[in-house]
Amino acid sequence: MKMSKTRLYISDKLSANILIYIKNKQHHFLKNVLRIKTNDNVNLFDGLTGEWSSKVISINRDNIVLQIQKKIRDIPEETDLWLIFAPIKSYRMNITIQKATELGVSRFIPTTTEFTNQNKINFKNLEMNIVEASEQSERLSVPKLDKIIKLDELINNYPHDRGLVFCDESNKGLPSIHAVIQKEINKYKKWAVIIGPEGGFSEKERNDISSVSSCISVSLGKRILRSDTATTVAIFSIQSLVEANIMSDNLS
Repeated sequence: MKMSKTRLYISDKLSANILIYIKNKQHHFLKNVLRIKTNDNVNLFDGLTGEWSSKVISINRDNIVLQIQKKIRDIPEETDLWLIFAPIKSYRMNITIQKATELGVSRFIPTTTEFTNQNKINFKNLEMNIVEASEQSERLSVPKLDKIIKLDELINNYPHDRGLVFCDESNKGLPSIHAVIQKEINKYKKWAVIIGPEGGFSEKERNDISSVSSCISVSLGKRILRSDTATTVAIFSIQSLVEANIMSDNLS
């Protein structure tokens, strides 16, 4: 079998032999950017059943027809990790979403805070970034993007069986995220990271977050990091420790 030209996310459930009609932006990408040809192979994933190989049946003005061949990968077990974030400037928010998707975040929860200065979110644009990052990073799942929620509402309804990692830059006496998560790694199977806006959290918000029974306050180091940098550091730290712990359990 020929190597796949690329991989695309399809929102419909996939199964063997069905025909998929590629339109709009994906059609333009396949036809005009990749210059795909009849009988070329394209890998598809739906976030539900896994990844499938497909063959180009026809290339038309308004669509490209693919026929599903066979499943080539099942969706593996993934870390259940949420990112709770205050909206920031669009460019940096796009970077945050892309990197968090690549690193394995399962759900994005935007939240408004006292110092949030970016209350409008282009959800369509963020969803497009999530899909493209999933395609590029070889993920088989696509993270969910929630509607925006007020911080106090989120805190009041937060599930206490999910570890809440609070990167509190204002508290200089906290231990490092690596040391704390390594100690708490077996306490929770589900995790979340909460990152504040560019102005940080207010004192009341910090107290409210810390009052959550599953909150784990940590430091990301001596320097004050931008929100997008802090997000990447925190997610990578949690993912690397969780995955190492799973690997250790499987070997024992």
